[in-house]
Amino acid sequence: MRVKLKVIGIVQGVGFRPFVYRIAVKNGLTGYVRNTADAGVEIVLEGVPLGFEGFMHDLSAEKPPLAQIDQVIKTTLTGEGEYGEFTISESLQTGEFSGSIVSPDISICERCLKELQNVANFRHDYFFITCTDCGPRFTIFERRPYDRENTTMREFSMCSFCQKQYADSSNRRFHAQTVACQNCGPQVYLTTSMGELVKTLDPVREAGKLLSKGKVLAVKGYGGFHIACSATLEGPLLRLREVKHRHEKPFAVMARSLEVAKHLAEVNSKEQELLTSPMRPIVLLNKGACYNLSPLVAPNLHNVGIMLPYTGLHYMLFDQVSDNAFVMTSANPSNQPIINDNLEALRTLSDTVDYFLFHNRRIAHRCDDSVMRVNGDRQVFLRRSRGYVPSPIRMKRKSLHCAVGFGSELNNTSCILLEDKAFISQHIGDVENVETRTFLAEATEHLLRLINGKVEVLACDLHPKFNTTSLANEWVKARGLQLVRVQHHHAHAAALMGEHSLDEIIGIVCDGYGYGVNGEAWGGEILMCQADSTEFRRLGHLEPQPLLGGDLASKYPTRIAAGILQKADVNIEKYLMQNSNHLPHGEVEAELILGQLRNGVDAIQTTSCGRVLDAVSTVLGICYQRSYEGEAAMKLETAALRGTDTLKLEPVLQGDVLETTNLLREIYENRVKMSVADLAYSAHAYLARGLAELSLEKAQVQGVKTVGFSGGVACNQSLTALMQKIVEEAGLEFVVHEIVPTGDGGVSFGQTVVAGSSSF
Repeated sequence: MRVKLKVIGIVQGVGFRPFVYRIAVKNGLTGYVRNTADAGVEIVLEGVPLGFEGFMHDLSAEKPPLAQIDQVIKTTLTGEGEYGEFTISESLQTGEFSGSIVSPDISICERCLKELQNVANFRHDYFFITCTDCGPRFTIFERRPYDRENTTMREFSMCSFCQKQYADSSNRRFHAQTVACQNCGPQVYLTTSMGELVKTLDPVREAGKLLSKGKVLAVKGYGGFHIACSATLEGPLLRLREVKHRHEKPFAVMARSLEVAKHLAEVNSKEQELLTSPMRPIVLLNKGACYNLSPLVAPNLHNVGIMLPYTGLHYMLFDQVSDNAFVMTSANPSNQPIINDNLEALRTLSDTVDYFLFHNRRIAHRCDDSVMRVNGDRQVFLRRSRGYVPSPIRMKRKSLHCAVGFGSELNNTSCILLEDKAFISQHIGDVENVETRTFLAEATEHLLRLINGKVEVLACDLHPKFNTTSLANEWVKARGLQLVRVQHHHAHAAALMGEHSLDEIIGIVCDGYGYGVNGEAWGGEILMCQADSTEFRRLGHLEPQPLLGGDLASKYPTRIAAGILQKADVNIEKYLMQNSNHLPHGEVEAELILGQLRNGVDAIQTTSCGRVLDAVSTVLGICYQRSYEGEAAMKLETAALRGTDTLKLEPVLQGDVLETTNLLREIYENRVKMSVADLAYSAHAYLARGLAELSLEKAQVQGVKTVGFSGGVACNQSLTALMQKIVEEAGLEFVVHEIVPTGDGGVSFGQTVVAGSSSF
């Protein structure tokens, strides 16, 4: 019999062709396997039916650990046999989209790690040791199909030893496109901050020693540079905070092993699974009883972001030092993309670091670390990037159009929805300047090339002044596309529907800010959304509160607290003067705010849940100034984890509006009598109870069986757990994000879900 198979899924860059070769030979079949330009694999088999049956069994049961088979299309061929043996043939260079995609970057596997540490192995101490089961893929990949000449590895010609393994069907480096060694592969070298070469036989371990001694280094990895320093010495941490202008924002930490991570933090089975997975994300973990890192690593927070080494280089950094962890934070100038180029690093980081640990392999596509946490038994993406991109989100229904979403503005991604697969880009960041805007456009173009997508409709936020909106307008004009503008919170709710394949949802969407349909500042919304409609209905929201000074109020939450407390009939003059030292211009600014309040100056009104949490945080003396996104609310959550609901406030609903003025009044009046922890938890309980009850009321009226929670505030463990309990006790389904970022990193996906269902 003669058969042609087309295999669709993640089948390039995962050792799939060598695997197919081995099982074909094992089952006595002839023919060929080759990569196709659409990132799939084509197989022709000739032989007896029994051999074909064995092959199909092995294809499913024994596939490489990183391979994912979505579909196998079988075509029976006629005619006589043409092949005397089975071979790996040259890849096809053209083809349409099939649904396949190249693999994400994968951490070093156990077998390569053992070889790295085995003095008798030829690749002992080679910092970029890889095989078909591990190593970089997305960050070195430039064009389809996945062959060495289409990656940045083409600049390194294999030596005879590597070539022999590459051609040996019994070797696990058989057709491994990243195969290399210290004789022929990328090289690592150490320089001073001015780029002068440091003479050492062991640059990586010397870098580890420098970190241990308190030096600050820029370390080049798979997808960009980290800035690294000791996690226990205050000197380098203070310096790093000063040069990066990160006064309180937590730093990520790389622990040398899982055992160290468990010593530093509480690690449950789900968190351990994430930490040790081939994707190796940063996982937010509750600090443990033995946590002994510097307080400057994650100031005033109950948790710390920990990841494990994911390259040979990272493991080697720890080899000759006693340090159990190093700080590893993304190397990027303020509000710009992670640095991925050696010259760019020298130009921008020479005043920041003492040394550079470089390697000479180009990074084709910058890619930040992924960040996750576990809420209950669910994983939550705070950032979906390295290790996960470009793997698609699989949908149960097909999109009507190929849609691109450019997301919002902060913590941004883009997304391409083609047929039943959504491809979310790596983390882009805050699109507030030319550099990140360019990165957004380039990352989207690269994804389009990977999947051979032809855009029909483009989606963006409603906000007319976002850089993403102007970029969308440029693309629409240049390419003749349809444009769909999707309200921010609608996109969040649509992302929930797309992820969970829902026809309709009552969505609770809470965050810091989103542009409302008439330009209002939304952020605590209850929406009714349906999968077959580009429209939505706003069924309820939090009480609008004055945002005195606009964006200043989000940076200095004393301002929003003052606006709410004045509505609560608190002696606002006394409050402001007592807290004037927490305003940048002290009493002068306090007097100015008082004047605005007395004169009834119109202020922007916001329904933002994030701003209410900020106000509670500042009234309780937890956080008076935001130095990073979500700081006040995150620190309030830390305090709440130690408390109980002592206030036991019943939600106050005025029609479709959940009041929050009374909440802040109660917090303010009881701040001396009750503990900060109890009041912090009581605030969470009030908001969770009120939003859940209002959503249940609306779900009953609308006949909807599912309530969902999305937006940046949905990262909060306490709010999520409380809402889930209330909704599920009422007999309704409660959904949150598990494979799409819950914050603004998921907005682009929601935009494409809406735009992909548009009829035009």
